[in-house]
Amino acid sequence: MPALKPVTTRSALLTLLLGAELPSLTTRELVAAASVVGFAEPAVRVALSRMAAAGDVVRDDEGRHRLSDRLLERQRRQDRATRPAVHDWDGSWEIVAVTTAGRTAADRADLRTTLGELRLAELREGVWTRPANLAIDWPAAVEEVSDRFTGAAATDARELAGRLWDLADWARTARELLAATDTTDPVLRFTACATSGRHLLTDPVLPAELLPRDWPGEELRASHVAYKQWVNDMRRSLVDAG
Repeated sequence: MPALKPVTTRSALLTLLLGAELPSLTTRELVAAASVVGFAEPAVRVALSRMAAAGDVVRDDEGRHRLSDRLLERQRRQDRATRPAVHDWDGSWEIVAVTTAGRTAADRADLRTTLGELRLAELREGVWTRPANLAIDWPAAVEEVSDRFTGAAATDARELAGRLWDLADWARTARELLAATDTTDPVLRFTACATSGRHLLTDPVLPAELLPRDWPGEELRASHVAYKQWVNDMRRSLVDAG
């Protein structure tokens, strides 16, 4: 089993808001949802107050809580992680060559993070690539400092993918998380599913031709989506009953 870190009340509430089918939730709805996964109402109310003060959530005049603007992109990334926009692969690769020099260390680190979030891997310093099977919305932060083009791999594509991503390790962790969700303990299941959401963000979403046999990516996505739906259904039932 993977080493599952306990989920704090703040992390639990963020996970619930990130996975909610509504743009905002009332305190009552959040208390109900958090109670399902082992968090008491006083702790939830304290955490919500602190999250509002820290700018994690915004509370409107009707008492509903929504994610702050800076966390909405994280929600969009998680949505894309469970529903990646893939298309048939023609064998070509996306290539991004960073061309702008003189950037600060912070700017370089931000660019690396952005390219990683777009599921590219660094072939060598300043050159990033991935199979061209994803519909990528290229941000200005990438467009302004790089040249982009597509091309064929000069080496065996499957071997190249194996060098760029540790596929065996990703698959092993995914299978461990799937096993960890097979429990009747709601807290352990929630912890495993919250961890699954983060793990899906690192799935390279490669074409099937480049993946090992029995790749668990789709199974983990389906499990994560099903669990989010269960939590949302349970939240609604508890609120209706109350």
